[in-house]
Amino acid sequence: MSLKAIPTRKLGVNGPTVSALGLGAMGMGAYYGKSDEKESLDTLTYAADRGVTFWDTADIYGNSESIIGKWFSQTCRRSEIFLATKFGSVDLSEGGDRTRPNSKPSYIRAQLQKSLDNLQTDYIDLYYQHRVDPEVPIEVVIETLRPFVESGKIKWIGLSEPSIATLQRAKAVKGVGEKIIAAQMEFSPFELYVEKTGFADAIKEAGMAIVAYSPLARGLVTGRYQSPADFKEDDFRPMLPRFSAENFPKNLEVVKQLQEIGDKYKATTSQIALAWILAEHPNFIPIPGTRSVGRLEENAHAAEIELSSEDVKAIRAVVESAEVYGERYPEEYMPAGDCISLSEYKGELA
Repeated sequence: MSLKAIPTRKLGVNGPTVSALGLGAMGMGAYYGKSDEKESLDTLTYAADRGVTFWDTADIYGNSESIIGKWFSQTCRRSEIFLATKFGSVDLSEGGDRTRPNSKPSYIRAQLQKSLDNLQTDYIDLYYQHRVDPEVPIEVVIETLRPFVESGKIKWIGLSEPSIATLQRAKAVKGVGEKIIAAQMEFSPFELYVEKTGFADAIKEAGMAIVAYSPLARGLVTGRYQSPADFKEDDFRPMLPRFSAENFPKNLEVVKQLQEIGDKYKATTSQIALAWILAEHPNFIPIPGTRSVGRLEENAHAAEIELSSEDVKAIRAVVESAEVYGERYPEEYMPAGDCISLSEYKGELA
């Protein structure tokens, strides 16, 4: 059976064309239990062959960057991939504070070089500030990235979890603000924050794209997990409020309703959720994570599903009426989104 080509989308009005479905590579290196390097490399090859060529990683994802770098070295297919990575979620330097973001200029420069080395590449297609550093003005962050954009080491800039105000300040930086084309935000049937706060509208107005991370709610949408006991000991999900013993079974009610719609298309709940995101939001690009060829193909098939307008509305009704139990992160890990003004800043400049 021949497989349909993965459709493409513009990453922002004036940005590049990328696969409409991306690949999140966090689990290849960290957080979801021990991974198998060969399986990860095989998954990357399958993704490239299948046309899922928008890959997402970060410096904090264990050895994820290094695995991708090894794949580039082994295959010589770097030019086929639109590669995104991130900096600044926490301070990864020796003795650094692992509980706070770090976007100081010297740290950004150091992390960029480390990522380039790990990835075995001389450029990054999309470089994100992973979390807003409340103590560093976003203007300083963007100015720090300017010379790397000018030299070609960074092609485009993204922000992850910014507030609308921070986003607007970043876009206003002359000569480089127009290179900010994407905001990476959590979005799934369980997480509609970007819609309810007006963030999605602000992104559209700015001519940008939303790269939707955790579009399957960290596996909750799949229905494959029924309780916290289903996860491995080194999996981080049981610490998340939505996966607590109390909240987990309540949240699965939404999954059951999605499966009823999925049955009409002979599709899994994962496929229905991804197809719904693609159908409702032309400027959203979901990046479900996997390290398995089988799961990647399952996700890729979602891009082939054409939901009827009635079913798009039905899914919207399900997610709008659903009562989601538990926040997406523990309170101490919730992203800040805002940062101090330039006039308040006394630190190092770009």
